Amino acid sequence: MDTITIPFVASDDDVLRVLAPERQTVPLIFSSPHSGRGYPDAFIAESRLDPRALRRSEDSFIDELYEGVVAHGAPLLCALFPRAYCDVNRESCELDPAMFTGALPLNANTRSPRVLAGLGTIPRVVASGSEIYARKIPVAEAERRIAECYHPYHRRLKHLVDTTRTAFGWSLLIDCHSMPSIGGPMDRDSGLSRVDVVLGDCYGDSCAARFTHAAEEAFQALGYRVVRNTPYAGGYVTRAYGRPRQASHALQIELNRALYMNEAEHQHGPEFEQVRADIDRVVEALATLAAEGTPS
Repeated sequence: MDTITIPFVASDDDVLRVLAPERQTVPLIFSSPHSGRGYPDAFIAESRLDPRALRRSEDSFIDELYEGVVAHGAPLLCALFPRAYCDVNRESCELDPAMFTGALPLNANTRSPRVLAGLGTIPRVVASGSEIYARKIPVAEAERRIAECYHPYHRRLKHLVDTTRTAFGWSLLIDCHSMPSIGGPMDRDSGLSRVDVVLGDCYGDSCAARFTHAAEEAFQALGYRVVRNTPYAGGYVTRAYGRPRQASHALQIELNRALYMNEAEHQHGPEFEQVRADIDRVVEALATLAAEGTPS
């Protein structure tokens, strides 16, 4: 599939979209922070990689797989900008000093494991480990992307979580991701084949156990191989919004890309519609559980 180019201006509508039912009927919110595929021309021009290589970090089509959540009474928030451009599944200012010209903001986190791996808020590499930029970029450019992409996404996500919690007394955020079928050079399982689904609940800290268990059972009933927290236990979104003591739960779902797409060509695979139908059944199971009342 060709890369889609969209205009970038300081308007939420140009950097994110929310699919929402007329009335939210369940305390669930779905987030797809890495499925954006709008690559600005200037970004492509300053990259040493071609558009196909830039897409290696993208959770291609995850937003499409989860569109059915609206029919179950839940909203879906999607980033339109790509992860290689700005990664909202990080702290707001995880920046690698070696990438930029100029002084970094005082609040910059320059030594996090993500930054050291090249995968900060403004990534230095794509998931394959290939360097994105041919030369350093201005700090002002990083600050612009954070202002125009990162903060609008989290403002909208926080609003969805807060309004859901107010309406229902609690909320469950499902953070929707995909993973390469083989562990990459940046991963702990480099070179190894992966299972179908990884559920990340930060080792039980980000949501009530019954939600993780329900998702696991639903996937397994459909024939999927499921593990918990390995190699992905949950990123920044899961940790930041998964606070069960504050009635805010979060669960990350990583889906093996080989199940539904051609990874090399970034195209739908022959099982795409079946996987979408299966995701719908998992969402139905979570919605049914959520309708039973407040989690313990």
